[in-house]
Amino acid sequence: MEDRTLFEQEADQPLAARLRPRTLEEFVGQTHLLGSGKVLRRLIEEDRISSMIFWGPPGVGKTTLASIIAARTKAAFINFSAVTSGIKEIRTVMQQAEENRRFGARTIVFVDEIHRFNKAQQDAFLPFVEKGSIILIGATTENPSFEVNGALLSRCKVFVMKALTTEELTALLARARKDPRGFGDREVKMSPDMLEAVAAFANGDARTALLTLEMVVLNGDTEGNTVVITPETLEQCTSKKSLLYDKKGEEHYNLISALHKSMRNSDPDAAVYWLARMLEAGEDPLYIARRVVRFASEDVGLAEPHALEMAVAAYQACHFIGMPECSVHLTQAVVHLSIAPKSNALYLAYGAAREDALNQLAEPVPLVIRNAPTRLMKELDYGKGYEYAHDTEDKLTAMQCLPDSLVGREYYLPTEQGAEARYKNRLDQIKAWKERHR
Repeated sequence: MEDRTLFEQEADQPLAARLRPRTLEEFVGQTHLLGSGKVLRRLIEEDRISSMIFWGPPGVGKTTLASIIAARTKAAFINFSAVTSGIKEIRTVMQQAEENRRFGARTIVFVDEIHRFNKAQQDAFLPFVEKGSIILIGATTENPSFEVNGALLSRCKVFVMKALTTEELTALLARARKDPRGFGDREVKMSPDMLEAVAAFANGDARTALLTLEMVVLNGDTEGNTVVITPETLEQCTSKKSLLYDKKGEEHYNLISALHKSMRNSDPDAAVYWLARMLEAGEDPLYIARRVVRFASEDVGLAEPHALEMAVAAYQACHFIGMPECSVHLTQAVVHLSIAPKSNALYLAYGAAREDALNQLAEPVPLVIRNAPTRLMKELDYGKGYEYAHDTEDKLTAMQCLPDSLVGREYYLPTEQGAEARYKNRLDQIKAWKERHR
C-alpha cells in the first residue's frame, strides 16, 4: 500500500480515492457476496481468508475490497501490480513471505490485474500458494478460465463481482454530496433526477460515477458556498458515453456472439444494435465483416445463395472506405442476413464429413475416379471405367465416388427453407436417377 507524503493533502486526491470505503459497512454493492451471513463476508469477519480471485468489470470494488481485507486481517499485506512487477519482484516478495511463515505469520499478496501476468509469472506464485507461504488475492476484469494458469486457478476460490445497479450508484453519489471527504463542506444543488442520470451514465462503474460527479460539481455555477448544477452542465459532462468493451477480452466475444445469434434468430433490430455497440466502441469493421461472411454460409447457405455475395461485398466496402462510412454497408448485410431464410445444412454437412475424414484418413480413392497420368497407373486400372458426365444424355453417371466403407453416407441434407427447397428438389431427382441406373 502506498503512503502519502507530507506534501500530499487528501483534498488533492480525486473524489473516488477520497471516498474509497474503509469498512465493509461503507462498501457499496456485491450484496450477493458481502450481505449479512454471506460466505465472503463471514470469511473476512472471521479472518479465515484463503487464496481467491475477484472477477468483475472495472469500478466494482475489487481493489477496495482487498484494501478492506488488509485493514481487518491479521496477516501482512503486500500490494502487487501486474503492470509494473516482474518475476524478480515476485521472487523477492515470496522470499519475504517465506520468512514470515517460518515465524508463524501469514502474508496476503494482492495482485491487481492478474490477467496481465504471463504464464511464467503466474507459475512463480504457485509453489508458495501450495505451501501456504502466501494467501493470494487476484483481481481481474477478464475471465479467469482463460487468463489464469489452470494450476493456480484450481487453488483459488473465484468470486464473481457484478456491475453496480443504478440504485446503488445513486446512493453512492448521494453520500458523496454529504460526506466530509466528498462535497460535505459545501451545498451542492442537484436534483435526484440528475444524480440518477450520472449513475445511469456510469454503466455500473463506481469510479466513473464519482469521476463524473466530481466533473459536474467542479463545472457547476458557484455562489458562495453553494454549487448549482444546471441541466446544461450535466449534459456537457456526459456528452460522450464510454462503452463497455475490450477488444481482446470476454466482452468482445459476448458482443460478437450477440450479433451472430440475433441474426440467426431473424431479429434485425437486435442485430443492428449489437453491430452499433461494437463499431462505436472501436471494433475493427473488417473483423465484424469476416464474421458476417462466415454467417452467410453457416446459417443461411443455399436458402439464400446471394447472402454470401452481399456479405463479401460488405467486407470489400469496409476494406475500401473504412469507418465511419462502412457502417451502413455492414448494416445492409446484417439486416439482409437477419431477414433471409435460414439453413445450417452446409455447416452440418462439413461437420459430418470432417468427422468421417478424420476417422478414416487412410480410405483409398476409388480406382474409377483416380487420375492416371502414367502407363503404370493405367495398367493398375487407375481411371478404368470412368464416365465423363458431359458426354452423357442426362449429364449424370452412376459412378461410385465415395470410398467403399462410406457408400451410402449422406452429408448434405438440404432443408426446404427459401431457395434451398429448389436444391433439395434437384438433389432428390439426382439421387432417384442414380438409384435407377445402378
